[in-house]
Amino acid sequence: MHLISALFVGLLFGVGLIVAGMTDPAKVQGFLDLAGAWDPSLALVMAGAIAVAWLAFRLAARRPVALLGGPMRLPTSRDLDRRLVLGSLAFGAGWGLAGFCPGPALASLATGGVKPVLFVSAMLVGMGLFELLQPRPATAAAPQRGTPV
Repeated sequence: MHLISALFVGLLFGVGLIVAGMTDPAKVQGFLDLAGAWDPSLALVMAGAIAVAWLAFRLAARRPVALLGGPMRLPTSRDLDRRLVLGSLAFGAGWGLAGFCPGPALASLATGGVKPVLFVSAMLVGMGLFELLQPRPATAAAPQRGTPV
């Protein structure tokens, strides 16, 4: 049931991105072009998404378990650290240059165009490099036999 739900929600999200125009790099870049021919339509898409997410998080915070019975795992951290700020800047720069961000890029793969394939390929390479280069936190060693826990 979890896989079917995930598939349905992912398809619904992808269709929403397509209908909203988020998969059109020219429309996205027009939104980001504040000094030129600015297209404010995506601001409405973002405002709608923020409103829906805000409501969903408020409702989810009141529930002990998720709709499908699993544990409710809501984010708890409110820290703004260097990694978050630099990652946000890199994300925004990439979005502005390419006109894609990960969700719309994946939805755009359905069009069969070369640009989404190149973007998603570069995104996967970047994710792989991050995994290779990111230092892992030290894990606690398993207690020795006979050692009090």
